[in-house]
Amino acid sequence: VYLRPIMEHHSHAHHIHAVESLNVVYYIAIALNFGFVIVEALAGVYSNSTGLLSDAGHKMIDVFSLLIALFAFRLAASKPSSRYTYGYRKASVLISLFNALLLVCAVCVIVFESVSKLMEPAPVNGAAVSWTAAAGILVSGISALLMMRFQKKDINTRGAFLHMATDSLLSLGVVISGIVISLSGLYVIDPIVSLVIAAVILYNSVRLLGESVRMIIDGVPRGVDYDAVKSLVAGCVGVKAVEELHVWAVSINQTALTARVAVDGDAGAVRRTLHEELEKLGFSPVTIETI
Repeated sequence: VYLRPIMEHHSHAHHIHAVESLNVVYYIAIALNFGFVIVEALAGVYSNSTGLLSDAGHKMIDVFSLLIALFAFRLAASKPSSRYTYGYRKASVLISLFNALLLVCAVCVIVFESVSKLMEPAPVNGAAVSWTAAAGILVSGISALLMMRFQKKDINTRGAFLHMATDSLLSLGVVISGIVISLSGLYVIDPIVSLVIAAVILYNSVRLLGESVRMIIDGVPRGVDYDAVKSLVAGCVGVKAVEELHVWAVSINQTALTARVAVDGDAGAVRRTLHEELEKLGFSPVTIETI
């Protein structure tokens, strides 16, 4: 995960400390969420709840996303070689693709089980569902709080923070379904909640799959407005024309940019200005060729 200092005069030691602190946060969040996945899956089997099993599957998305972000730390530090000039950073995209495919398979299993129970509703322990999902709210809430202080500095951590916050709401829905089942005996609610969660997992999985494929074929990453970037380059003082502009993902958290521009004036000044402006937007590495 690439952490940009808020102020240029921050010391190297401070940056290292921030990275180490974020590493610890990820380790704690991964341990909490993975431990809860196991507990929730076992509780789902014990209470005969597809809702809990589906929510456990959704929590695995958290674990995968956190692992990818943590792995990106390691990949970001990988050194280029004569064989791999960007190091092993692109490997994070392959892991992301694998996770997306795995989650789609999990959704298929959840839907199959949910439809089966929808056709023939089975008794569900509503109290067990509510208490387990309530623990899920606590786990997601703690993870979100741990990441709160870092989420403004790093886009990946911001995404993980928002994901944890959203998960708390999904777990709340499972809690409510457990209460309703306990009070009314409407066991059909459990597979319905399971299908809703499966839809959320599928939506996130398809987005992850699409973004992974886009990165693999060196497409412009999601969230980057190509036309806006080109306008910024073309609008730089001294630039007459932008003849080529390429934007692609080096890894899941690093976007490279190359451009060839025709200039009128001091080519060195134009390159320095473009480097400064583009790096502020998060592009790295940036290569500008002037003609």
